[in-house]
Amino acid sequence: MPGCVREVNIKEDLPTASDAIKRVTYNLHSAKSLGFSAVKIIHGYGSTGKGGKIRTETRRYLQQQKEKHTIKEYITGEDFSIFNEATRNAFLVCDELRRDRDLDRSNNGVTIVIL
Repeated sequence: MPGCVREVNIKEDLPTASDAIKRVTYNLHSAKSLGFSAVKIIHGYGSTGKGGKIRTETRRYLQQQKEKHTIKEYITGEDFSIFNEATRNAFLVCDELRRDRDLDRSNNGVTIVIL
């Protein structure tokens, strides 16, 4: 296996929010079964200036999965920083995240999921 982080771009062909959530679900299950510790979801920010529907629906879905204990944690791109406790805890699970290009960049177009 190349590493502990799987990166998926769910916005690649501009799906509906519903189709994007199906992609998230599939990729989380797939990554978990393949032994990955984390998934980096690229969902984009959206073109409305308020945060796109895919972004907001993805994060709403991830919060539900966290409450169901299907995932351990998720970290928004805005919070993905060495100064964030959840990020530092994620490093303990997957050290590869320390080298992620979006670390400390406040990229609200991505979300990190800890499986």
